[in-house]
Amino acid sequence: MEHLERSIAEGLLSIRAVFFRPNEPFTWASGIKSPVYCDNRLILTAPEVRTQVESALCRIIRADYPDVEVLMGTSTAGIAHAAIVGHMMGLPMGYVRSSGKDHGRQNQKVVVIEDLISTGGSVLDVVSVLREAGAEVLGVASIFTYGMQKGLDRLAAANVKNHSLTNFDVIADVAAKQNYIHPNDVARLIQFRNNPSDESWIGGKN
Repeated sequence: MEHLERSIAEGLLSIRAVFFRPNEPFTWASGIKSPVYCDNRLILTAPEVRTQVESALCRIIRADYPDVEVLMGTSTAGIAHAAIVGHMMGLPMGYVRSSGKDHGRQNQKVVVIEDLISTGGSVLDVVSVLREAGAEVLGVASIFTYGMQKGLDRLAAANVKNHSLTNFDVIADVAAKQNYIHPNDVARLIQFRNNPSDESWIGGKN
């Protein structure tokens, strides 16, 4: 698994789907200042990395959710990945549009495909809708997770399993080893991950 996490991290960094800028932080829509920007839509534009990611999703779904009957993508980022993986695995797929829709998944065993997990809010909304529609949600397969405590706690409280291809700690380590960032910046990145509302990492020096 460690080899997979590192190889996926290398792929995401190579196409700048994950981009670090600790000295010039990005500002999320929530107002939080972040040293990292993640845009997994870029995976779809890079055939080699796309094949690597979708094949890896197939592997973890087969290994961790062998009873899956249908894949459901989160809107909008997870939809394309659910479609590609569904095609590769010979499984039906769909996506959740809103809580007001009947998604027709009664008694079906579902795996949710998500591109990115931070605090877990969006994927848990999808899980909630599917459960209300009568689906049995086996868990989530995601490309990247920040591993933030808030997200871990929320997933655990909702009894939702998540298996990610790679995570923030691995990508930060690979980025330092491959000179995308200064090695001394890794501690600052982990400080952000551990407490995003604490901006003291911004003043750190590399």
